[in-house]
Amino acid sequence: MKEKWAGRTAVIGLFSAAMILGFLPGCTKSSGFKAGTYKGTAAGRNGDVTVEVVLSSSAIEKVTVTDQKETKEIAGKALESIPAAIVKAQTPKVDTVSGATVTSNAIIEAVTSALKSAGADVDQFASSSKHENVPVTYNAGTYTGTGSGYNGPISLSVTFSKGGITDIDYSDNKETNHIGTPALPYLAEDAKQANGSGIDSVSGATFTSKGFKDALSDAAKQAKASDLDGFQTNTYVHEAQAAIDETYDVVVVGAGGAGMAAAVQSAQNGNSVAVIEENAEIGGNTVASGGQFQSVQKYLVWDEADPDAETGEYKGITYNKVKEAAGNISVLKTILNWNENAFDTDYFKDKEFTAGNIAELSKAGVHSEYLPTLQALKKEIKAYIDWAQPKLDAGEAETELPLFSTVDLHIFQTYYGGLRQNAEKTEWIYGNYDLVSQFVNGGQNLKGWLEDQGALFAEDIQPTIVGALWNRENDFMGSDLDGDGKADTDGRSTSGKTVWGTYFATTLNTLTKTVSNASSNKIMLRTKADSLISENGKVTGVKATSYDGTEVTLHAKKGVVMATGGYAANIDRVMSTNDYWADGDITSSTQTTNRSSLVGDGIDMSEAVGAGTTGLGYTQLMPISWVDNGNLAFGGGNYAIYINPTTGKRYVNETGERDVLSLGEFANGISFDGSNGTVIEIANSNQSIPGPYPYGTAKDSDLTLWESDVENRQYTRTVDQLGDLCKKLGFQCTEDEIRSTIEEYDKALMAGTSADLDPAKTGWTSLIGNASKDANGNYDPSTYTLDGVKLKIRLLAPSTHHTMGGITIDQDRHVLDTDGKIISGLYAAGEVTGGIHGGNRLGGNAIVEIFVSGRTAADAITKDNQ
Repeated sequence: MKEKWAGRTAVIGLFSAAMILGFLPGCTKSSGFKAGTYKGTAAGRNGDVTVEVVLSSSAIEKVTVTDQKETKEIAGKALESIPAAIVKAQTPKVDTVSGATVTSNAIIEAVTSALKSAGADVDQFASSSKHENVPVTYNAGTYTGTGSGYNGPISLSVTFSKGGITDIDYSDNKETNHIGTPALPYLAEDAKQANGSGIDSVSGATFTSKGFKDALSDAAKQAKASDLDGFQTNTYVHEAQAAIDETYDVVVVGAGGAGMAAAVQSAQNGNSVAVIEENAEIGGNTVASGGQFQSVQKYLVWDEADPDAETGEYKGITYNKVKEAAGNISVLKTILNWNENAFDTDYFKDKEFTAGNIAELSKAGVHSEYLPTLQALKKEIKAYIDWAQPKLDAGEAETELPLFSTVDLHIFQTYYGGLRQNAEKTEWIYGNYDLVSQFVNGGQNLKGWLEDQGALFAEDIQPTIVGALWNRENDFMGSDLDGDGKADTDGRSTSGKTVWGTYFATTLNTLTKTVSNASSNKIMLRTKADSLISENGKVTGVKATSYDGTEVTLHAKKGVVMATGGYAANIDRVMSTNDYWADGDITSSTQTTNRSSLVGDGIDMSEAVGAGTTGLGYTQLMPISWVDNGNLAFGGGNYAIYINPTTGKRYVNETGERDVLSLGEFANGISFDGSNGTVIEIANSNQSIPGPYPYGTAKDSDLTLWESDVENRQYTRTVDQLGDLCKKLGFQCTEDEIRSTIEEYDKALMAGTSADLDPAKTGWTSLIGNASKDANGNYDPSTYTLDGVKLKIRLLAPSTHHTMGGITIDQDRHVLDTDGKIISGLYAAGEVTGGIHGGNRLGGNAIVEIFVSGRTAADAITKDNQ
């Protein structure tokens, strides 16, 4: 079940005649080696790098990197070439790989440590040779170079003098604001200092960094650089400054959603706060997410106390109740009939458990801690069905009824949406009831807390997103820090509707400007936490290193909050811990929606002081990711269908959980552009895609971008054009097959028989074709048309997205050791923790959980220090 990344173990051996005779440049028979195999370890970029060195009595025979957590895109070349260079030179005193200096030095130091263990004269191997930049001349002028960034081309306008780089204009790029864009000024300054492109990448912006450096090299080539190889290795080494040693009440490691929530709540509680963030700007992986969070807004849904109400009130403003999605009532009726006996772990012993099939799962019973919630939920559902059924019997469309949604439903769907078996079918996993109940109930005041800091949300809707199971998302709308009632502009987003604005412009403003003790708080960017300080069994601070090598020691008088996120970007770690996905589903070529810094270092630091872990075998894959780079493509299954590229048929209920959708992709998709499980998504082009979609919306006044072809990503076509598109893409399915699938699907939806489709469809909100509705809100089949309707065609595949496992915690977010006891002074929040989502997380549950858990940790610190 376990699988290793092929690039993780780099083995280099030298078997030349020169070695046998001992005539090698770095060592001879007098080197004093004690033959044998030795290990050495040194700190890399993302954690320890361990090597194994095989020595004869006179030579370095082999160097193997046996364990590491480095980012493959950054460190891969160093992991392969440095061991080879050491064996060839017979000394660890070799040049580092440009762009991967930290990893290179870690290998070199680890080999040096191994040699010392063998009794070698370590002084001759003391350090790597310092890279010497070479002079490079150019034909003076301004040249435009292009490289591939995360979201598309990066174009640099580079001005060269005869002997250097005088200016770099990087404004022509499509990189993600607050993720890729913060790296650009750092890269430009380093490149000018280096007179070359061999500079280090900026953490958290791997693809942007590579695209920038490739574009710079392209410009240098056009400028007739006298030594292009030298240009590409010229680097800039930052000098470490005086060590920093400071003390705060609270130290937070990580400035994503959980970290900033913990920091702001701590400051609001009167504590001084220091935040350590590895990347160039706050936001962590949260800023790369879809941005919606799950929490029912009671004023927008059916109210048992006033069942016929068509409106609700929030902050003095009246809003229309949101409507039910078609098929939701069938889900409610399944829950209403859920078996209340204790969950029978043997129920599926003689039958196949299919994730997402709640009709069958409901027969197996319920875990005892969730029984009171189920019973309370059944009473709520019964009241709704008793009210709604007569209306349905009278011909009113389900989609004309007010949405049923309660806190109990959210808790119970989080439970069964994460109730899973491992791959071997030997154990079950589900979310801890206390932790689930806490974040769901805590989410009820999250919107208000953020709005008090200037966040804006869409107050009149409760949409859904992929894998959410229900309509209870809160859609972000940016921030209003100047109080003018409009969303603040933010970079390229002229509308101001950004994840950054809603969650980080606001919390940053609070922490550093508006909270009463703002002057006592500090955020340290481009600073990587290395280890926790533990004294007499209590965690009292953090050791860290700034990007320039400056040593940082931060003491915490009251507590340390670990909020470094998960490890979905560490594909090697995902594969080695996997206990859910079938062999071959996740490979070394599997991509991720995560930023490159999400590798699990917070878990490692916590384990080093005794922390326990739970659920590490369960990683969520995001089924709607771009095939070319794994980035989140955004969207929802309520308005779309997913098609097998070979048969042209549907294969899954598109509103199912994310693991269900991803499992379906592996079973029905194809390998395309390097991505396993590639499928076709089809939707009516009039349907906008939820989230910060990079290619516009269906409501744009100019639809050029929305309807544009983006190679291997999105296409706009009518049904009669699908045959040619499929041929162009190399898919076997035909226009007739896809047409038949769409028409069968749409007709069932219009007839109210979506439950009879194979597979069935629940929670749908839109047809693929067009049809008008009658007075009761039901579709009129006689008006249906598919011909001439513009369709949005997208190519999607699964990539790693969220790791459900992590540090073991209690309800107050104390970190627990391997015996279940509290580790004094250490708290954890967000994706770095485990035990909450079970084997699968519902879409939108991450943001509500990370903010609630961050605030919970902060409140616990205050309570523990009273």
